[in-house]
Amino acid sequence: QVQLVESGGGLVQAGGFLRLSCSASGNTFNIDVMGWYRQAPGKPRELVARITSGGSTNYADSVKGRFTISRDSAKNTVYLEMNSLKPEDTAVYYCNADRGPYAYWGQGTQVTVSS
Repeated sequence: QVQLVESGGGLVQAGGFLRLSCSASGNTFNIDVMGWYRQAPGKPRELVARITSGGSTNYADSVKGRFTISRDSAKNTVYLEMNSLKPEDTAVYYCNADRGPYAYWGQGTQVTVSS
């Protein structure tokens, strides 16, 4: 089992900045991909950004150039730096970790961007 705990969400004005963190604990050996997803009210959960153990990244088109994902493998932690936030970025953000055939999720952290 892998436990994921997110932190760093909150309320920010449009154009602002937030940094999310997600720490993994438990059986963290061989975690491959870690990433962030988000879910806005009435919408399906969507990928925001993901990073492999080798450091390869990919981003949703809507956040490219504004968000940056990074990973500290020694600390089993993944970060999401969010710049130039927009009201449409408002959602619950979930941390994800993939280890072999298993996917693990955090409890989510609310990000609200006011206009």
